Amino acid sequence: VQLQASGGGLVQAGGSVRLSCAAAGRIDSDYVMGWFRQAPGREREFVAVLRWGNGGTYYGDSLKGRFTISRDRAKNTVYLQMNSLKPEDTAVYYCAAGSRLIYSSFGQPSSYSYWGQGTQVTVSS
Repeated sequence: VQLQASGGGLVQAGGSVRLSCAAAGRIDSDYVMGWFRQAPGREREFVAVLRWGNGGTYYGDSLKGRFTISRDRAKNTVYLQMNSLKPEDTAVYYCAAGSRLIYSSFGQPSSYSYWGQGTQVTVSS
């Protein structure tokens, strides 16, 4: 599975950005696809994940309500809609995919087998 992330850029605080992650290859129903982010000098942080089989969604602490993950099954693509952006949301955003993850492992980067190249989101104050 190859993942191609896109959609990052520079946005003012309070603005919105939608990221896309297109998967090339077979995405079975036991896969999850999601997003992590990493700011300079910080560890990679879990943002959100979606179960490909039933569409169930899960979010990192404090992000639900501003961020929404969704998918287009026909396009093998997952999206991250980010609203009310803050300067602290500035980071490189990575999409990731893995199979047979259990709930307790969703937030662990090491659980994911496939990663996209990352896309920079910069929020100016």
